[in-house]
Amino acid sequence: MRENVIGGQQSAIKTLRRLAKKQAQVEHCEFCSSIINSSHRHLLEIETRKVVCVCDPCALRFENVIGRWKLIPRDAIAVPQFNLSDAEWDGFALPINLAFFFRSKPANKVVAMYPSPAGATESLLSLEAWDSLVGANPVLERMQSDVEALLVNRLGTSREYYIAPIDRCFELVGIIRSRWRGFSGGTDVWAEIGKFFGQLRFAAGTPVMVASEDEASDA
Repeated sequence: MRENVIGGQQSAIKTLRRLAKKQAQVEHCEFCSSIINSSHRHLLEIETRKVVCVCDPCALRFENVIGRWKLIPRDAIAVPQFNLSDAEWDGFALPINLAFFFRSKPANKVVAMYPSPAGATESLLSLEAWDSLVGANPVLERMQSDVEALLVNRLGTSREYYIAPIDRCFELVGIIRSRWRGFSGGTDVWAEIGKFFGQLRFAAGTPVMVASEDEASDA
């Protein structure tokens, strides 16, 4: 697989930083400038993959609308009976056991990305490999293009699979990019990754567990 580090626009980097940490200051809708709370919605600009914060009235304007912007779903869905063997996963040739996959409508392809200290890194995924995965897991056919992703956590002994909103995937990228220290990342980043998946499990209605440092070392 050929890999390319996605530099992205400066605005995308700012978005990742914003999503990766709690904001102490008041936030505003990026469309109408009204004050928004911490549970506000997000829109995705399809062409640039830019994520923006919006109030509920502005979010409703883009519900079921096809155009430049697309409303990102709120909920993550756990897929506990996901069919993916270790050999099949190894066939993706990803350097880390943490990745997300989504259908890009503008590029007309399936994109595989994994978090790294440099940001979101893209690995080319063959359509044949994705079709095989969908054939074994028909639930993936329901994923919305661009705004939903298959999020895979295979760190250590974990085998977790979610259909997750794309902003949650970018949030994970932001956590790793902003907190990674040294060669192995440091204890802080692995604790934050564990906290992220603990919150995701809770939101998806699955038991909350925290990844150990032993699992982190097997990334």
